[in-house]
Amino acid sequence: MTTAPDSRDGLYAELLELEHRGWRSLCEGTGADFYGSLMTEDGVMVLAHGQVFDRAAVIASLNDAPTWDGYEIDEVRLVPVGPGDAALVYRARAHRGSAESAFAALMSSVYTRRDGAWRLALYQQTPVPPPASGSA
Repeated sequence: MTTAPDSRDGLYAELLELEHRGWRSLCEGTGADFYGSLMTEDGVMVLAHGQVFDRAAVIASLNDAPTWDGYEIDEVRLVPVGPGDAALVYRARAHRGSAESAFAALMSSVYTRRDGAWRLALYQQTPVPPPASGSA
């Protein structure tokens, strides 16, 4: 007997694909266009360096940002928030140059469904410190 797929499986896949598209845009230098169209008008990003950027500031900063050479996403969790709203929480590592100098953080992306499409309302980064040298 087969069971019907959980509707959350489709939501998980759809939002994870948006996250990958966003990271690929940051690697390709098209992040300003991607996030400019993905974010809600009043959306914000809370960044690891302690600043909060509104949509206009995100677009401006990504126009001048260096690209990432690669990224990894893992430990992904879907958090349903309500009808038409969901959050994706995950660990990410991205690097420019050597993988040893990677940026590692926990990420949260809160999406809302508007006009039939997912839009990013809130994105937040919490940096993960590198392991202490000499620790097991």
